[in-house]
Amino acid sequence: MGISVSLHNKRKLRNRKALKSKSYGKLRLSVFRSSRHIYGQIIDDDQGITITAASSLESNIKKQFKNCGTKEVATVVGRLIAEKAIKKGIKNVVFDRGGYIYHGRVKNLADAARESGLIF
Repeated sequence: MGISVSLHNKRKLRNRKALKSKSYGKLRLSVFRSSRHIYGQIIDDDQGITITAASSLESNIKKQFKNCGTKEVATVVGRLIAEKAIKKGIKNVVFDRGGYIYHGRVKNLADAARESGLIF
């Protein structure tokens, strides 16, 4: 029997392969979304470490919003991840949307990060 791979995982692997070939040595802004929350983290693939992260699980965001699975929350998380990255001296990243379509919450997070100073 072969290994069954979902369409989401195929899309994610295809996207990651293209990112690695085009952007050698750059940091990666990776996005994960669930039905209730959204997460962003900046990763150094060469060293295998997460440099900074932000998510809708942070206490100040959870206090502001009752439902953390909205576009507004994704915008706040995008701003927050950009602020944390700029404090650490990071401006240029590559956007890794994972297997998600660039639409809705993923797009809002990316747009907010760009508006707050990240370049990708």
